[in-house]
Amino acid sequence: MSQLNARDLTGGARKIRERLLRRLPHEIKVPARSTIHAVMDKYGLVARQRRSRTRAEGTPLSEGTAPNDLWSVDFKGEFQLADKRYCYPLTVTDHASRYLLLCEAMESTKEATTFTAFERLFLERGLPLSIRSDNGVPFASPNGLFNLSKLSVWWLRLGIGIERIKPGHPQQNGRHERMHLTLKKEATRPAGANILQQQATFDNFVQEFNEERPHEALGMKYPAELYSPSPRAYEGIPEPHYPFHDQTVMVTNCGRLCLYRKKINLTTSLAGQYVGVKEVDDGIWLVSFMQYDLGYIDLEEKALQPLENPFGPKV
Repeated sequence: MSQLNARDLTGGARKIRERLLRRLPHEIKVPARSTIHAVMDKYGLVARQRRSRTRAEGTPLSEGTAPNDLWSVDFKGEFQLADKRYCYPLTVTDHASRYLLLCEAMESTKEATTFTAFERLFLERGLPLSIRSDNGVPFASPNGLFNLSKLSVWWLRLGIGIERIKPGHPQQNGRHERMHLTLKKEATRPAGANILQQQATFDNFVQEFNEERPHEALGMKYPAELYSPSPRAYEGIPEPHYPFHDQTVMVTNCGRLCLYRKKINLTTSLAGQYVGVKEVDDGIWLVSFMQYDLGYIDLEEKALQPLENPFGPKV
């Protein structure tokens, strides 16, 4: 596109691509219309309608100053039990109060069991405003669009913001990591005889950590003295609505978007989810999930050109 002047950058992606095809040597591959449109959008050359909600520009790390503003989650490193099986502790803390919400002895880090643990936690404690995690499975997916996993998509559907620390920067979840050091020292050595015995040890640790251990950062108060359940009750998942889009389309089980008999690969993390599509130029469609704009598709090229990651730094 450096071959074009300002006057050439008018008329939309289709005309710009035609100009490039005419001017460039045949051996040079001209980008797809969706790619041209995405570049124009990046540099403010696309007039976009005002949205009812501000499009996210990434997810900075919030302060989490009040209970349930921010929860932190992680899998503490696995360790071997006396029966030779491995335990994978799933831990969740409230950032403001240091309250240890969950310490579950898991047999794996699989997504399905993590879903179950969080559903129980949401029913008991309500919903936080945001959840902070590292970039590992199942909280993120290395192969998913914007590294979304099915678990993080579920959180988004519940109205929970997702925060991810930078790779290699565990200090950005420092309060949670310090709790892990205490957990490792006091509740994993020696390891339990089996997963049930280890869970009993974790339960005792949670009770002592929350109700009997004062924290200097809390003015020598116990976490239980500061924490209270969230007023945001877990009541299922509301269906997304796209009143400013042309169509609402369900992503197939294989992660594809079917539009006008064309199949466009999106991501399996959004399988079964509804997305909004809107034609913004001749043959160019904007794809959105909830309030997040994902990218542009060109029906001729049958490809998605992602926009900048609306969910924070790519991992």
